Amino acid sequence: MISFVFAMDKNQLIGKDNDLPWYIPRDFKFFKDVTWGETIVMGRKTFESFGKPLPNRRHIILTSNRDYEVEGCEIIHTSDEIIRLNETYPEKEWFVIGGSVLFEKMMPYADRMYMTYIDHEFEGDTYFPEFEEVEWNLIEETKGIKDEKNPYDYYFRIYDRVRA
Repeated sequence: MISFVFAMDKNQLIGKDNDLPWYIPRDFKFFKDVTWGETIVMGRKTFESFGKPLPNRRHIILTSNRDYEVEGCEIIHTSDEIIRLNETYPEKEWFVIGGSVLFEKMMPYADRMYMTYIDHEFEGDTYFPEFEEVEWNLIEETKGIKDEKNPYDYYFRIYDRVRA
């Protein structure tokens, strides 16, 4: 199963200058809880925004640079390799975590979305691709706790693709 894990604002903004335009610690915890012990798949710039591999996760980095290497990470060069992994190991969940180009390429193949929806408008330069909401069922929604460290209204949403 190919799943997306991301946070976006009300305008589908997901990034600014290769970083997040907000700071919501409970969203980081949600991301950690969903991906802990799993395989995360990302583009090179998304990986470099972390600076190092995240603990207790298998990392697959997509880049066109054939010389790119990172200790502790697997490197692939086409999105077709993600599709092949999913076909070879359909019982696994492959967590695509960004960036926007990878989300767009993988959108036709995504089965689930773990979204943190932030009910606020931010400034930034990177957006989640357009998607047809009728193609997705909202299966779970939890309102995030708003406090001094998490100052926005936000919701953890899980969507499954509607399959004919």
